[in-house]
Amino acid sequence: MTLTEQLITIGAVILGTMLTRFLPFLLFPAGRPAPKYIQYLGRVLPSAVFGLLVVYCLKNVSLFSGSHGIPELISIAVVVLLHLWKRQMLISIAGGTVCYMLLVQLVLTVS
Repeated sequence: MTLTEQLITIGAVILGTMLTRFLPFLLFPAGRPAPKYIQYLGRVLPSAVFGLLVVYCLKNVSLFSGSHGIPELISIAVVVLLHLWKRQMLISIAGGTVCYMLLVQLVLTVS
């Protein structure tokens, strides 16, 4: 990339980041209630994202080869238990991710 292309790319990234950060505050000021469809999306999107993560994480799991899905199953149990205990989605996701990484890297390595 030339210097001009690099500067244009950096400028586009900065502009995109600034728009996504500030646009919600401009569209929905603090004194007014958010529209009904935005409130609806705020209720349903966290669960939808969580469901998408489950599907994405399990799409290539093979029960008949490798580790037979054991790290995934244990990590799913950790996510469920953490979510039932703390009711915090980010803690559940982070805990399941850490559990999975530890199992795959340290415990259940299959050559």
